[in-house]
Amino acid sequence: MTGIKTTGEKKLMFFSGRAHPELAEEVAHQLGVGVVPTKAFDFANGEIYVRYEESARGADCFLIQSHTAPINKWIMEQLIMIDALKRASARSITVIMPFYGYARQDKKHRGREPISARLVADMMKTAGADRLLTVDLHTDQIQGFFDGPVDHLFALPLLADYVGHKVDRSKLTVVSPDAGRVRVADRWCDRLGAPLAIVHKRRDKDVANQVTVHEVVGDVEGRVCVLVDDMIDTGGTICAAADALFAHGAEDVIVTATHGVLSGPAADRLMASKVSEFVFTDTLPTPGELELDKITVLSIAPTIANAVREVFEDGSVTSLFDE
Repeated sequence: MTGIKTTGEKKLMFFSGRAHPELAEEVAHQLGVGVVPTKAFDFANGEIYVRYEESARGADCFLIQSHTAPINKWIMEQLIMIDALKRASARSITVIMPFYGYARQDKKHRGREPISARLVADMMKTAGADRLLTVDLHTDQIQGFFDGPVDHLFALPLLADYVGHKVDRSKLTVVSPDAGRVRVADRWCDRLGAPLAIVHKRRDKDVANQVTVHEVVGDVEGRVCVLVDDMIDTGGTICAAADALFAHGAEDVIVTATHGVLSGPAADRLMASKVSEFVFTDTLPTPGELELDKITVLSIAPTIANAVREVFEDGSVTSLFDE
């Protein structure tokens, strides 16, 4: 006898930071587990303290934290929580980031700029993460920034099925708000059997969130247009795109996005827009002032929970999105 055999079973433990506890509770409910009790608070100078109130030794740990505002605080808290799990002898640590902070900074547009999305991935790995699980990255290449498995989930089935059941598909046109979203919009077209249109825009490289819309490519006159994007931050891009569609004769415009960042002037822009409905998922908490009739929030929790279950049971996350 040269070793010791154990007959222990695998153990799943689910942890959450303080950024979006409602989503964490819903995911835990879908999994049929409880969120592990955690003591977390800020010191007077802003430092974060975390301690888990249950042993994580030998467990497969899943830690959820969505990078909402204040984004730097919640990323730091997630790093500290990962380190705490590593030092608590967790068997594996899967980091769930429904919204991946800094994802827009995925490449250098000009000299002397950082690639912050890569830095976030490096910090997660250094802290002790074995695996990342995220929803609708800004660009697919971010999956390669992390040195380990990355499970990239999609909200398209959830959003597209909602729109498809609500709108007459014979009048529907899927619209990409820029050239970068064409591949995603094309998948929407395949799922809904709708034609594609594109809004051509030019962004001012020296002014953040400054967009000039130039033209619409495709037939939108008399059509119900669904604008599809991965995130809406200040709302300037998407509202300008919607205005361009109405100017070209669109009958109605519905906007869908996975991540409702909704910062700064977003509330005023969404309220003033002629768009009939904005549809988001709850990867990020919706600001209270934006609880409007024209805003619909769909739950991403079942999608995340199914992915967690597949990872834990050594199944296939890809199979969740196979048509």
